[in-house]
Amino acid sequence: MTFKPPFDVLTDYERRSLAHVPGLPEQLDAPGLWRGVGYRIGGRRMASTFTEVVEILSLPQVTQVPGAQPWMLGLANVRGNLLPIVDLKQFLEGERTVLHEGHRILLVRQPGGDVAVLIDELFGQRSFHDQQQVTLEEAAGHGLTEGRYGYFVDRAYLIDGQPWGIFSLDRLARTPEFRQAAA
Repeated sequence: MTFKPPFDVLTDYERRSLAHVPGLPEQLDAPGLWRGVGYRIGGRRMASTFTEVVEILSLPQVTQVPGAQPWMLGLANVRGNLLPIVDLKQFLEGERTVLHEGHRILLVRQPGGDVAVLIDELFGQRSFHDQQQVTLEEAAGHGLTEGRYGYFVDRAYLIDGQPWGIFSLDRLARTPEFRQAAA
């Protein structure tokens, strides 16, 4: 094995990186294809666009805020920024999420600052094709649009027998009730 000076190693990495041509699997403009972040709220599988999710984090330590709505878990310090943490299931269904270490939060951009919403489970990137889309009436049969969900679910897909709702986090962040966390 021959020794290469560090600069030569870096130059070689750069040359190989520039020569690499990305393959076709990343075709984001494929007709009829929609991609987003998949997650679970209670028993419902949802997905939201990548543009609505600023970041995905583990649930940080939360400090309760007196006089807040029950669905407002409190505030958390994330890299020096105080973020409100909302129990999305409780906001939508009125039922508190049972907290555990594996929970994730989705950071959502909203006017006046980011907010974090607690989800039950993260599925990661999901792809949906137009051929898998079902009507909102069919989605209602799977419980995707019942109650408050109906205002935030734009469309639905059925993949391997599992219903998925496309949930608008942007619409959630602009909802007056969501923006008013004081009890």
